[in-house]
Amino acid sequence: MRDAARFADALWRAVTYVSVAQLHLNSNPLSPDLLVPEQVKPHPAGHWGTVPGTAFALSHAAIGSLGGSVEIMPILGAGHAGVVQIAMAWLTGELAAIRPQFSPDADGLSRLVRSFPDVGGLGAEVSPLLPAGSYLGGQLGGALAFAQGMALDIPDRVVMPILGDGECETPTTAASWLAAQALPGPCPVLPLVHVNGYRMGGRSQLGRMDDAGLCAYADALGWKPAVVRVDAAGHDEHQEFHRALQAAAAATAAGTRTVIFLRCVKGWSGPSEVSGRPVLNSPNAHKTPITDPRHRPEQFAALTAWLSSYRPAELFNTDGTPREMLADALNLIRRDTPPRVVRPRVSRARSVSLQDGRSFSEAVTTVLRRHAATGDLRVFSPDEMGSNRLGELVDEPWVSEILAEEVLLGWLAGWTATGRRGLLISYEAFAPLLTTGLVQLLKQRRLINGSSPSRPSLNLLLTSYGWNNVYTHGDPSLITALLATGEPAVRVLTPADPGRLAAAVDDALCSTGKLNVILAGKHTVTNRPMETIDEELERGLAVWPHLSDLDEPDLTLVIVGDLPAAVISKAVPEIRRRNGTRVRVVAVHDLTVLGQPSRWPAGLSTEESDRYFGSATPLLIVTLGHPAAVWGLIENRLRRPVEVIGWHEPERPMSQREMAETMGMDVAGVCAAAERLQAVRT
Repeated sequence: MRDAARFADALWRAVTYVSVAQLHLNSNPLSPDLLVPEQVKPHPAGHWGTVPGTAFALSHAAIGSLGGSVEIMPILGAGHAGVVQIAMAWLTGELAAIRPQFSPDADGLSRLVRSFPDVGGLGAEVSPLLPAGSYLGGQLGGALAFAQGMALDIPDRVVMPILGDGECETPTTAASWLAAQALPGPCPVLPLVHVNGYRMGGRSQLGRMDDAGLCAYADALGWKPAVVRVDAAGHDEHQEFHRALQAAAAATAAGTRTVIFLRCVKGWSGPSEVSGRPVLNSPNAHKTPITDPRHRPEQFAALTAWLSSYRPAELFNTDGTPREMLADALNLIRRDTPPRVVRPRVSRARSVSLQDGRSFSEAVTTVLRRHAATGDLRVFSPDEMGSNRLGELVDEPWVSEILAEEVLLGWLAGWTATGRRGLLISYEAFAPLLTTGLVQLLKQRRLINGSSPSRPSLNLLLTSYGWNNVYTHGDPSLITALLATGEPAVRVLTPADPGRLAAAVDDALCSTGKLNVILAGKHTVTNRPMETIDEELERGLAVWPHLSDLDEPDLTLVIVGDLPAAVISKAVPEIRRRNGTRVRVVAVHDLTVLGQPSRWPAGLSTEESDRYFGSATPLLIVTLGHPAAVWGLIENRLRRPVEVIGWHEPERPMSQREMAETMGMDVAGVCAAAERLQAVRT
């Protein structure tokens, strides 16, 4: 495109200028030559170092989509780039679309700089409510995997994650380069690595490499590299980068894994030093380098010179509207850039047969094959499908395996962000690796639920828990951590047998807006009577009549999972025989029913608790996970004696039988707990 370099230059200067203004100003954002100290923030705070390179990449992504053969969809990897995202969204009017007070004019810009870093409740970090914010960057390192999941099987656009060179040192990003080879089908992802040489605390590892080293690194991992150096933002630099971006996007769309390394100096276009402290090309450029411009004249002078260097009078009219080249660029972007498309969510009814779950393997395989037939399902697993009795699915084109849980979570999140359904299958012991990423995704979903409530749920199936794999493979802490967030979107599904597992997987894949974590043992083959399955699915629990006495119980036993179901089924006759106790057995299908109804959508009211558990009846809860997770849900509000049997970290390796005996997860342990509760009641 003939004017691409001039459009990109105007857009880059405008985005960078508005970013610097947000970081430093309280008012008068369009006339730096008329600034007075009182119009500057008393304590400027934020992140500057990533701004110029990120603004350069975003500007060229917008311009690169014009007149090109493919749409380029940028994703910001670094949360600290939020100031750039906000600046771009203010210029295009997309910020005003969700926060009308920040209109794209002088008044709106004045309100924006005064509001930063709050920005109308959006905050200063990357937001999923604005363009390029599909990946929430609070967890550094996941943007490349997220982009891969988002781009998978969508060949009509190129997804461009913008990564920092420090970000590439994270395990998730490092693994994602290699993991791309495990993804079948088209996956048009064009990573742009912003190599400015420094992390917050020192030199980055990629920044230490010369161009030949960067190329060798990319080549060895199966990516075709292009290195573009930008030490200024002149016409030639814009032209060179525009050509490189167009070529790389075309190669990516054609199936060649391509990466662009954008080399620039840390903090370029900003002050070289402030108050005698070096800034340019140093870690001192990472955060806002000018810290006290109100009271230090030399810093105030440096700030006004810095702002003036972007020549804002060429970019904006006095009323804050864009002029000349910037106006033309923004008009083209607004006119020619297609809207961000999320595939429509098709409502699906549950469709599980009672014959679907004769074993763990049959339950999962049957349901997944049925859902895969619609063409919008993908399953991700860390090389454990065979071990999880699901080996017959390994060669399915909709199954991907790689030994990196964090990458798998990125793929799942990116895939579902486009309106498609997915499931991550892993061992319970490995799942805590996903805690930070899942909490970040919950934060993201919390923000977007108002605009995208029908986004498919994030679904995890956790198998092989510690009760079977003992010492090294026992860690139920993911569930404990997720429940501790109090996030209403979380559901912990604990099916008691394979038939109920089939129903749980089907229900999770048909749901929207949730984080469903399903716990199920891969060895389970015993099925229980299914007459209460509808109530368990709809209400999250049910009384099991085949194990319960008809009268008001003396003791209620609560099953949370398949192993507790097996143990309690064996213990009930013994409890009756020993004490003549009237027993009620309640199976919990969704663990959050035990939580406060004011916080958890499925939480039982006081009246429901009495109806299911009995009025003031002692309660013995047997769970697969930490007792602390259950105690955190019930919060001493059941007004009755309660005891919880669950997982405690074993002091040493021991057999399954010894561990069950030690933790009370056997018939003798359940009977002993029942007697303790009866003693308390009497």
